[in-house]
Amino acid sequence: MAKPLRFRVSTERWTEGRVRSDLLGPLDSNLGATMSLPWFKQPSGYDARRFEMDNGDIALFAWNGQGYWLGNTETPQALWRTEKYTFEEVPDRISEWAERELLAQLHEESPWLADYPTISWFFLPVLLSKDGRHTTREFLRDHAAGFPDADPDEALQFYEEFLQTDALSDRYTMASKLGTSEHLNVGRMRSTMSEFTVAKILHEAGYAVTPEIEVTTGHFIDFRADENGEGVLVEVTRPQPPAERAASSPSKSIRETAETKVSGQLSKHEGGVTLFVDCSSFADHHWETLMTERPEVRHRPTVVFRAWPDGTVQGYTKGSVPLDLPEGIE
Repeated sequence: MAKPLRFRVSTERWTEGRVRSDLLGPLDSNLGATMSLPWFKQPSGYDARRFEMDNGDIALFAWNGQGYWLGNTETPQALWRTEKYTFEEVPDRISEWAERELLAQLHEESPWLADYPTISWFFLPVLLSKDGRHTTREFLRDHAAGFPDADPDEALQFYEEFLQTDALSDRYTMASKLGTSEHLNVGRMRSTMSEFTVAKILHEAGYAVTPEIEVTTGHFIDFRADENGEGVLVEVTRPQPPAERAASSPSKSIRETAETKVSGQLSKHEGGVTLFVDCSSFADHHWETLMTERPEVRHRPTVVFRAWPDGTVQGYTKGSVPLDLPEGIE
């Protein structure tokens, strides 16, 4: 499976003649391709070209001696052994130019995303990836970014406003979690967006949020929430609602889902992690049952919560949670 967009950097010498022979030639033979000047001004000090394939794929190439390739199409053989770099790991003039080109392409293909410039930019590596460009856009729009029965515009605005805060500095890691699969997996994508929801809750409570914390067991915990030099490890899980899984009740659903985490990396870590259980996929009557019963989930401390696109958060805790939480969480 192809991964999110990254630059391939070639340290060999490139000229326009070689670009035509080693890049355009193979692409045209295999897919049907045209090469043109880019839509926007070329990066200062570089020559640049845009490649458009008959199947809708696109690619960019800029060179000044060495070359920078980026695209959601097949990679020409001349670039097979090149190293890959994220947008943040190449020169600013290259990444900024490429982002302008790709964002314009994205908004031409999906004009509704233009209303959410920060989402477009943050998730660009997957929204224009080779395998995931259709499924990720379908999830954001047709499935309201994971909020069931919600207005897509309200749901997208919820995340747009959060991402505008720049609370998540590791863009590539977090964007990659949405995935680049050709097949839509709503449950997995909802789980990814739960991490963004929890990061939003922590950020609004005044914590600095760092994702993907490696611990001594060799596992990675979703976040560390830091305040005044002290950090709290946070793991996030999102149970499928009872109607979509074998569990016969809301309580059983959250216990079984939490058990997967608890018997895995959390048990090996031997405590010190706060578990957030996101029930935002639950129907109103299932959520009301949970708030009445307030079941244990075999881990403490735990926050069981539900979020709505209007910013409302409701829930309950088990154990002594070492974090400030929204007023709606009792």
